[in-house]
Amino acid sequence: MSNLESILAFASDIAKQAGNMIVEMRAGSQLNHSYKDGIELVTNSDIAADTLITDAIRNQFPQHQILAEESNPDLSTIEHSDTPLWVIDPIDGTVNYAHHHHQVAISIAYVIKGKIQVAVVYNPFLSELFSAIRQKGAWLNDQPIRCSHTTEMKRAIVATGFPYDKSTQLTQLMARLQSILENCADVRRLGSAALDICWVALGRLDAYYETVSPWDCAAGWLIAKEAGARCGYFIEPVPPNTHELHSEHLLVCTPALYEPLKRILHDAQL
Repeated sequence: MSNLESILAFASDIAKQAGNMIVEMRAGSQLNHSYKDGIELVTNSDIAADTLITDAIRNQFPQHQILAEESNPDLSTIEHSDTPLWVIDPIDGTVNYAHHHHQVAISIAYVIKGKIQVAVVYNPFLSELFSAIRQKGAWLNDQPIRCSHTTEMKRAIVATGFPYDKSTQLTQLMARLQSILENCADVRRLGSAALDICWVALGRLDAYYETVSPWDCAAGWLIAKEAGARCGYFIEPVPPNTHELHSEHLLVCTPALYEPLKRILHDAQL
């Protein structure tokens, strides 16, 4: 087993452990709710899953860096060095989780020098484990996956999401959404960026765009890329934000739709 294969096995195991835990906590009505900055929902399950995953990494790889939504969300603390970095979202889709929806995931990415090497996204409610190793392919429950072959914009199903704080961005968000609706078959808003991107990888969706946080998209980004999707930005980042953890203005889609979607979203800028 190669080093990256062993990393994937480790990440898959801790994702499943965290997934089992959050399923049991929800089934047992053990949820407590609070709000970060008064708007972003967080539950005690988010904290418990974050602790389980980060403790496992620190025990196994004490020298590695960790960027985690709940316990260490500050990207400025991360050194882009030879030291491996783990990027973790303990529950992506917390609002879904708290409202007993099934579109929920644990997302874990393993990064070296700003490049994602291993990725795991696990939906414990559907028992779906998406995974990838850089330049080795992407899988759903150990079966290889590929993105869709959709070539016509009018046939495309496009996913997106919206920020918790819409007070300063709503006009721009609606302009983009209107442009997508005018040109594509339909839009989905499913509530988990990590799973949206994985669904593009699997062909359940044809495209996804949004601005999120690095832990929302890092694992999905590699999974989609390894499944043949094109991953980029509808507004190109400028240095020093050219590493794969840059998460603003994401565009992930089947290759034939990338350039036309990029133009549509870019031209919708106000």
